[in-house]
Amino acid sequence: MNCIDQVVTDSYTAINGDCVEALKGLPDHCIGYSIFSPPFASLYTYSNSPRDMGNVRNDAEFFEHFDFLIAELRRVMAPGRNVSFHCMDLPSSKERDGVIGLKDFPGDLIRAFQKHGFVFHSKVTIWKDPVTAMTRTKALGLLHKSIRERSEMCRQGIPDYLITMRAPGEAAEHVTHTVDEFPVSLWQQIASPVWMDINPSDTLQYMSAREHDDEKHICPLQLEVIRRGVLLWSNPNDIVLSPFMGIGSEGYVSLEMGRRFVGVELKKSYYQQAARNLAGVLSNRAQDLFSAPTPTHHEAA
Repeated sequence: MNCIDQVVTDSYTAINGDCVEALKGLPDHCIGYSIFSPPFASLYTYSNSPRDMGNVRNDAEFFEHFDFLIAELRRVMAPGRNVSFHCMDLPSSKERDGVIGLKDFPGDLIRAFQKHGFVFHSKVTIWKDPVTAMTRTKALGLLHKSIRERSEMCRQGIPDYLITMRAPGEAAEHVTHTVDEFPVSLWQQIASPVWMDINPSDTLQYMSAREHDDEKHICPLQLEVIRRGVLLWSNPNDIVLSPFMGIGSEGYVSLEMGRRFVGVELKKSYYQQAARNLAGVLSNRAQDLFSAPTPTHHEAA
């Protein structure tokens, strides 16, 4: 496999390298579920590497590169199984795009997957607080003073989405659940088209993955979002894939939930933090095993 570094265990493989090149080393139809947060086109730059899909001049260049990844995802995904990605509508600016508005990045991603035969399966809206967004971005459309001065430019906040695409073909192994592990109340919560209860701070610790020249952006996907995807769309012991592993959030949850994991990350500092986070899950498992309460004689009998 063409990579810079890797950690291979019985439970997970973490790869430091180019995600397209890394996926070429995986067998056909080996992945039971994939969940990830891709670069948001040219909105953020994570590194100076020409292999970094966020290091592009415009959205068209991003999708030119991203298309190679979708082709590999089509090959490695088991037929009939799902790929979920986190995304949002992207703000456009006069300086970069010639106009202030929004770009339909989720729709562009859906159409890119459909070109390779994937089926648009589901889309859930993840609510975000517009006050927090206004404070962080100072976006013209969210500022209260715009109501007084130019209200035609005001808009609602931008939510996150978890979009799921289904690989073509019939699943050889269906994803199944018992009523005990997936009661009606949980299904009603997850089946809602809007998730209002996602805590934006429910993420892995990430400060040690920062580098001094990083942009002020590192957005690990919320763990509860990952939990819901992994629970709904994978079986225990399935291999879950994240081609943009970041600091390992998807792998952390997958291992906690009894799945195996393959993750790829190009940026060295993120990869190193991911490797620590994934190793920590197995360490916690071992501690839980040996810290289990000793049964009483009655229980042992």
